[in-house]
Amino acid sequence: MKKYIIQSLRLSAVLLVLLCVIYPLFIAFVGSFSKGNGGGEKIMKNGKVVGYANIGQSFTKPEYFWGRPSVVNYNAAGSAGSNKGPSNPDYLKQVSDRIDTLLKYNPTIKKADIPADIVTASGSGLDPNISEQGAKIQISRIAAYRKLDEGTVKNLVAKNTVGPLFKMFGPSKVNVLQLNLALDELKK
Repeated sequence: MKKYIIQSLRLSAVLLVLLCVIYPLFIAFVGSFSKGNGGGEKIMKNGKVVGYANIGQSFTKPEYFWGRPSVVNYNAAGSAGSNKGPSNPDYLKQVSDRIDTLLKYNPTIKKADIPADIVTASGSGLDPNISEQGAKIQISRIAAYRKLDEGTVKNLVAKNTVGPLFKMFGPSKVNVLQLNLALDELKK
């Protein structure tokens, strides 16, 4: 019996050192070679950090592109989904309200044209990207509010669209913060 207890304690000590010290240090070392040196890819404007490439932000003004809704109000410390299923009446009301708001501010689109990512939150609540279609349905509104030519805004969306990984995995996507920063640069 004593033999098994000692073996268990040794194994626990080895795993504790391996998983709580060596592994985190290894991941931090590998992360130091990534963009942002493991601290996240910062997006700068005029020498100030305005956001991170992998964390969404709230944009509610009609002259900006809107991103995915967030259940955690884009709080990276509280990443979570809503855990409400498609049969939940509260969830259905929430999605319906988002669709109504989108249609109110974008009268040129039809309900059938709205992609799901614009009215449903991501699993983490932090998704910084929207689909290419999600950006395209907002072009008319942005052009009207900013008094820009729709073609100019369409070109801006095209420049900020990233294609699928290796041209075959996943959909095309647009980072909303980077797109809105580029939109602000048009005014200058």
